[in-house]
Amino acid sequence: MRIDFSQPRVMAILNVTPDSFFAGSRTFDAAAIERRVAQALDQGADIIDVGGYSSRPGADEVSPEEEWRRVEAGVAAVRRSSPEAAVSVDTFRASVVERVCERFGEVIVNDISAGALDPSMPAVVARLGVPYVAMHMRGNPASMQSLVDYRQDIVIEVCAYFRRRVAELQAAGIRPENIILDPGFGFAKTLEQNYELLAGLHKLCALGFPVLAGVSRKSMIYKLLDVQPADALAGTIALGWECLRQGAAILRVHDVREAVDTVKIFNRFRS
Repeated sequence: MRIDFSQPRVMAILNVTPDSFFAGSRTFDAAAIERRVAQALDQGADIIDVGGYSSRPGADEVSPEEEWRRVEAGVAAVRRSSPEAAVSVDTFRASVVERVCERFGEVIVNDISAGALDPSMPAVVARLGVPYVAMHMRGNPASMQSLVDYRQDIVIEVCAYFRRRVAELQAAGIRPENIILDPGFGFAKTLEQNYELLAGLHKLCALGFPVLAGVSRKSMIYKLLDVQPADALAGTIALGWECLRQGAAILRVHDVREAVDTVKIFNRFRS
């Protein structure tokens, strides 16, 4: 599977979970999943990102079998709606990736831990030959917000981390053209660190790999504005534009139409 990054792409979030941080994104029953998929595709999503395990701090543990059940329901709904649509699977478990690819064919793997939570992931991704989103995070969703003590500038640390991790992923057999980087906004970062990382996003883009930006309705927006995630759409659009300006290749979002419009305007602006 190859993704054309000649222009930025919009990745629609499909949370097949009962406890994601933004209540408006929860699609836990079959009818809600079908509606969300149809809406996202109709609004112009390039990729549907299916997740069955919430990564918010304090989220409940989900067994591999339950995660697979949720992911299978989401990917099946995408395939029914549009067999050719690009699908990514938001999981850190290699076993889930293997089952998805066996059942549905190639997908993009979106791993919040870049292989740290399941050391077998890089080898599985390499064997399957699928695109791999490696995200920067410390610890796990339960511990990450206690691991925010960076010894130097966070942009320098994140870029250094990816230089090391990319070398390790390639040594495991993942082709460089299949690697996508995600700085992990909100994961083991304070509000201030998130904005420092945003200001230096162009340095991560300069490493030469497509960069995924996931800022949609996150705490770096709603905590700053003292609102709830439901009221963070305007902030999401503003930060999305800044991510595009600095070179992001993918916007991962809850609100597809607004992100697609942002990309269209941005493409016209830079043309």
